[in-house]
Amino acid sequence: MIRILLPAHLRTLAKIPEREVVVEVDGIPTQRLVLDALEARYPALRGTVRDHDTKKRRAFIRFFACEQDLSNEPLDDPLPEEVAVGKEPYMIIGAMAGG
Repeated sequence: MIRILLPAHLRTLAKIPEREVVVEVDGIPTQRLVLDALEARYPALRGTVRDHDTKKRRAFIRFFACEQDLSNEPLDDPLPEEVAVGKEPYMIIGAMAGG
């Protein structure tokens, strides 16, 4: 069981009332498996967190877990143990920019 925290704009798009959702993944959880499970459960999110074709993270989307920025880490690296056991959430954050 992987806990995922979603920003408000993604929850609105996918019609998810809760801030946190739970997905199941087979095997050792990786960012790729978690995002695949999230998109499978909430098809409206396909193409919003990652590109449809390349599966690369969209600009202005960041991934965090256990106070670590995982945004540029390899998608197939295992997630921290605390996330894998459901103790800590995997967070998808909408980054901000401005000037």
